[in-house]
Amino acid sequence: MRIVLKSALMLVIFSAFTQQSKAPSNIFCGIKNTAFKEGEVITMKVFYNSLGIYIGAGEATFTSSLERFNGKTVYHCVGEGKSYSFFDNFFKVRDRYETYIDTANLFPIKFIRNVDEGGYKIYNNVTFNHTAGTAVSTNGVFKTPNCIQDVISSIYYARNINFDQYKAGDKIPLDMFLDDEVYHLYIRYIGKENIKTRYGKFRAIKFKPLLIKGTMFEGGEKMTVWVSDDPNHLVLRVESPIVVGTIKVDMYGYKNLRYPLTSLLSLR
Repeated sequence: MRIVLKSALMLVIFSAFTQQSKAPSNIFCGIKNTAFKEGEVITMKVFYNSLGIYIGAGEATFTSSLERFNGKTVYHCVGEGKSYSFFDNFFKVRDRYETYIDTANLFPIKFIRNVDEGGYKIYNNVTFNHTAGTAVSTNGVFKTPNCIQDVISSIYYARNINFDQYKAGDKIPLDMFLDDEVYHLYIRYIGKENIKTRYGKFRAIKFKPLLIKGTMFEGGEKMTVWVSDDPNHLVLRVESPIVVGTIKVDMYGYKNLRYPLTSLLSLR
C-alpha cells in the first residue's frame, strides 16, 4: 500500500522523470501564459486498480493566485496531495509543493517541497537565479541550464505548449530541477482523441512521458496523459502501471478556468 499511494501522488504532480544522455534544446524557452489565470482551482482523484476494480485512494488539488514576490508579479501555484482516511491507516500521505512563477516568462523564482509520506518527511526550499544559472536549495548551490523548471511550474509551463505545431511522434523537451538534481525531460506527443473520464467525455490531447525504471514505475513510455483540447489544456487524466497494479488520476472538479471548457462533449 505504501508503493500505491506514493506512486499515485507522484503521478498527480508529474514527477516521473525522463533522462537523455545530453540536454535537449528547449524550443519554447520563456513564453507568455495563455492557458491559466489566478484563482484557478483543479481537483483530481486518485484511483488504484490491482484486481480489476478501481478504488479511490486519495486526491490532489492545484491552485493558483497572483501575488508580489521580491518586487515581481508572480503566480503562486500550489499542489497538495493527501491519502484518504482509510488509507491513512496503512500509509498516510500529506504532500505540499509550491512554486512562485514570474508572470513575464513563466520561469520559477522559488520552489518549496514539504512532504510527509508515512512519517518520512522531506523539506527543500529552492531559490532560482536564472541569470547566474544556479539553484540555491536547503542543501547547497547547484548549476542549472537555461529555462529550468521545477516540478509544479513545469505543469503550468507545459499547459502553454502549442500542440498544433507538432505531429504524432514528436518529442518536446523540458528541463526540471528536483531533489537537487537536473533532469533533461521530454514528452512524446501522440495525437488527439476523445476520452471518457469519471467527469465526462472530452476532446483531448494525448502524450506520453518516457519513464526511467525504478522502484515504483516501469521503464519506457508506459505513462499516458490526456489534457483538454481547448485553450485551457486542463489535465483530464494520468494513467500508468506500477509494480503492484495500475494508477489512474482523473480530474473531477474545477473553478475559475481562463476559458470555457469547450472540449467537454458530455457530462458523465
